Amino acid sequence: MAAIPLFPLNTVLFPDGCLSLQIFEVRYLDMVKRCIEHDEQFGVVALVQGEEVRKPGGHETLSAIGTMARIDEWKAPMPGLMHISCVGARRFHITSAELLKHGLWMGDVTDIPPDLQMPIPVDQQVVADMLGSLIRSLQERGIHGNQMPMRPPYRLDDAGWVANRWCELLRINLAQKQLLLSQENPLLRLELVQDVLADHGLLN
Repeated sequence: MAAIPLFPLNTVLFPDGCLSLQIFEVRYLDMVKRCIEHDEQFGVVALVQGEEVRKPGGHETLSAIGTMARIDEWKAPMPGLMHISCVGARRFHITSAELLKHGLWMGDVTDIPPDLQMPIPVDQQVVADMLGSLIRSLQERGIHGNQMPMRPPYRLDDAGWVANRWCELLRINLAQKQLLLSQENPLLRLELVQDVLADHGLLN
């Protein structure tokens, strides 16, 4: 596929996940405007080294695996500032990346096949039940729509979807989240999430 613009961040975007960004650097304002105008996506990749906001003499090292982001809402409250809301799409592997003169990264990427829909194994059902309880609790508190940390449909019977939502919610470091994103087997990803929940004392 053609080279895509990359947005290095100190976060990991998972498929179907939500991401809100405040854009003010010229390199990203131009990128976002092009994506909106042409209905295109950009790639979100975690930073292994470096800062989100470019500094003189700074150096950025990107993770090898990222997720495409689709812009679904945006507003420009003032010149030079945009607020965008994105949804994670397919994952990709970077085969090569180039830093352009104006500071934007472009990458040649190959798609990673989407997770196969797999039912929740009996041994991990408690993980899905806990997520369902959290969603109901938020709804009962009057939290709906874009205020929710995840968006409908709530696929609580799908191992990959449940695993990805927990990956976003859990307070684990960037390297751990990146490892979970890189795991191509959704059942194994769900098992790893269950282990993290247990380690944090969150399982009954």
